[in-house]
Amino acid sequence: MSAILAEGLVKHFTPVIRAVDGIDLDIPEGQIFGFLGPNGSGKTTTVRMLTTLLRPTAGRAEVAGLDVVRQASEVRRKIGVALQDVGLDDLQTGRELLTLQGRLYALEGAHVRGRAEHLLDVVDLKESADRPIKTYSGGMKRRLDLAASLIHEPKIVFLDEPTTGLDPISRESIWRYVRRLNQEEGVTFFLTTQYLEEADRLAGELAIMSLGKIVAQGTPAQLKASIGTDVVTVRIERSEDDRARAETLLREQAGVEDVRTVEDSVVVYVKDGRRALAGIILLLDEASVQVDEVSLAHPTLDDVFLRKTGQHIEETAT
Repeated sequence: MSAILAEGLVKHFTPVIRAVDGIDLDIPEGQIFGFLGPNGSGKTTTVRMLTTLLRPTAGRAEVAGLDVVRQASEVRRKIGVALQDVGLDDLQTGRELLTLQGRLYALEGAHVRGRAEHLLDVVDLKESADRPIKTYSGGMKRRLDLAASLIHEPKIVFLDEPTTGLDPISRESIWRYVRRLNQEEGVTFFLTTQYLEEADRLAGELAIMSLGKIVAQGTPAQLKASIGTDVVTVRIERSEDDRARAETLLREQAGVEDVRTVEDSVVVYVKDGRRALAGIILLLDEASVQVDEVSLAHPTLDDVFLRKTGQHIEETAT
């Protein structure tokens, strides 16, 4: 059975604002599924529909085999959710927060205490469990929010940009706990993110969102391999005319499959980039194009995003 299924899922807030514009998903149980895209791409709106917080305009979705519209109450009991805004009471301690969350799910006293103790250990908050939450760092609050979403032992958990604003050490901690829960307890995670590294390192499969649509989907390795070329970046800072001339010249080079101008650089997708590099440099030099830097790399997820949308994900996320 699919953990999460969506068919033609749509959410329009007005005829003009099409936040999610017809997406299909089929996510198997036990997977970490990444939903990669910049702010405004439709990621959070999708999560809100799948977690029953928003009613779809059209299409259908099932979570844990339950329809998110007709069986919304049953869906909520089956899933864990940690949204972007951490909803914690600063006056409670971490242990009190988890205990209250368990009681809201009708867990019995001994069970909820044992579950809270286990999760505090899992997210490395045992020593801070009896401190007020207002004394926690941002990373500690994120980890506690993750624990709260797991108190009732859901097998499907939605994490909406769980590491936004965190320092690298706190981000690594969140990643470690997600992997551990996935591997040891078989929890399915639906993870939205705008961080390329997060998607690449955590997700077994991911979908790239842009303007409400899925523009690419597969494993990180499959998506990078789908480009089928190396990436040569020619940085030309001073002259827009030189960038335009470079793009025109490079499009005519043998082995070049695509050329895009992005900010102060011309990005070239070319087969066997190592062999093509010398020819590119010589061509631009003979044309008196003032080049500041040339670099060669294998494709990244950002290159996939650029190829599909014409922009780097970092640019669209700002």
